[in-house]
Amino acid sequence: MKKLLTLFVVTMMLGVASINCVNAQDEESAATTDTTAVEQAAPAAEEVAEDAIEGTSAHQAIKQKFIEGGVGFMSAVILCLILGLAICVERILFLNLSSTNTKKLLAKIEAALNEQGVEAAKEVCRNSRGPVASIFYQGLDRYDAGLDMVEKAVISYGGVQTGLLEKNLSWIALFIALAPMLGFLGTVIGMVQAFDSIKVAGDISPALVAGGISVALITTMAGLIVAMILQVFYNYFVSKIDSIVNDMEDASITLTDMLYKYNLKNK
Repeated sequence: MKKLLTLFVVTMMLGVASINCVNAQDEESAATTDTTAVEQAAPAAEEVAEDAIEGTSAHQAIKQKFIEGGVGFMSAVILCLILGLAICVERILFLNLSSTNTKKLLAKIEAALNEQGVEAAKEVCRNSRGPVASIFYQGLDRYDAGLDMVEKAVISYGGVQTGLLEKNLSWIALFIALAPMLGFLGTVIGMVQAFDSIKVAGDISPALVAGGISVALITTMAGLIVAMILQVFYNYFVSKIDSIVNDMEDASITLTDMLYKYNLKNK
C-alpha cells in the first residue's frame, strides 16, 4: 500500500514537472515569436520611414533646385507657365463650345427654310451656338438684298469668327518664346558668375564654377520644359481652329447652294 502511495506521489510530481516544463517552453516560444515579429516589423517600419524621407527629400530637392536656379529667373519662368496655362484653359473651353455638328444644323435650317421660310431658318440659327450658326444668321439676314450680299456677308463674318477663334494664341506663342529666352539669360548670367569666381580665386577649380554652371543648367531646363508644355497646347489649338474653319467654309458653300435653290423655287 505504501509503495502504491509512493508511486502515485512520484507520478503526480513528474506530471506537474512536465506541465511546468511545457508551459516554460510555450512561454519561450511565444517570446521568440514576438521577438521575430518585432524584428520583421522593424524593416517594414524602416522602409516606410525611408519612403517618407525620400518623399520629403524629393520635395526639398525641387525647392532647392528652384532656389539654386535663381528666384528671379525661376519665378519669371513659372509665371510664364501659369499665365500660359490660364489662357490654354480659356481657349479649350471656348473652342469646345464653338464646335457644332454642321450637318445636323444644315439639316434643321433646310427643313425650316422649306417649310416656313427664311425667318424660321434665322430662328434656328439664333437658337444654336457656335460660329457656324452666327455666320448662317448673318447670311440669312441679308437674303432680301440678293445672293451676292449673302455671300459677301458670309465671307466677311467668317473672317470675324476666325479672328475670335484665334484670340489669345499670340500670347501663348509669346510665352513659348519667352520661357526659353529667360532660361538662356539665366544660363549666361550663371556662366558669368562662374568666370567671375575663377577670376577672383585665380585658379580653375570645379568647386568654384559648379554654382554658376548649376544655375545655368537649371534655368535652361525650366525654360525648355515650360516651352514644351505650352507648345503642345498651341499645336492642339491650331489644329482645332483649322478644323472649325474648314467646317465653316464647307457649310457656307452648302448654305449658299441651299438659298440658291430656295430662290429658284420661290420665283
